[in-house]
Amino acid sequence: MKTKMGYAFSMAVIGAALLTSGLVQAADTYKMDTKGSHAFIQFKIQHLGFSWLLGRFNTFEGEFVLDEANVEKSSVKVDIDVASVDSNHAERDKHLRGKDFFDVAKFPKAGFVSTKIEKTGDNTAKITGDFTLKGITKPITLDATYIGGGKDPWGGYRQGFEATTQLKLKDFGIDYNLGPASEVVNIYISVEGIKQ
Repeated sequence: MKTKMGYAFSMAVIGAALLTSGLVQAADTYKMDTKGSHAFIQFKIQHLGFSWLLGRFNTFEGEFVLDEANVEKSSVKVDIDVASVDSNHAERDKHLRGKDFFDVAKFPKAGFVSTKIEKTGDNTAKITGDFTLKGITKPITLDATYIGGGKDPWGGYRQGFEATTQLKLKDFGIDYNLGPASEVVNIYISVEGIKQ
């Protein structure tokens, strides 16, 4: 009995030593730096097939849990204030907030919650999750790339990523006719996360 207890105690001490030495890394939580404007959700869609219309969502918050030893165990969550849509044109933004598009009075929030992460390369991964827009939730996949990480000048620690995907507007209840070239919107995301 004493031998078993002594062994268990020794293993606990070794485990604690490994954790404190950094040899065993736990997953870390990072809050997206929207306050410092180091996080962006942007979109691009064709206008009648003649040009590209660009915009972004100015207000959102999110976090990601990063397990560097096992990326597949990481996760991402983002909440978006849809009324913060900004296409650099006040009248167009008013139209986008209305019933033809986002209907923000009824559906003020959009969001993404990851369900699976698959590492595809040294610095790349596919992040699959549930995306909700206009009250409709469907699975989407983001193609993500790790940009870099390390200590910042203010005593914190940061990690940065970018990701892209495409969405069919009709999949999320938006069927306003802008022509066949404008049925798909391209999404670009760039975030810095601050370790909590």
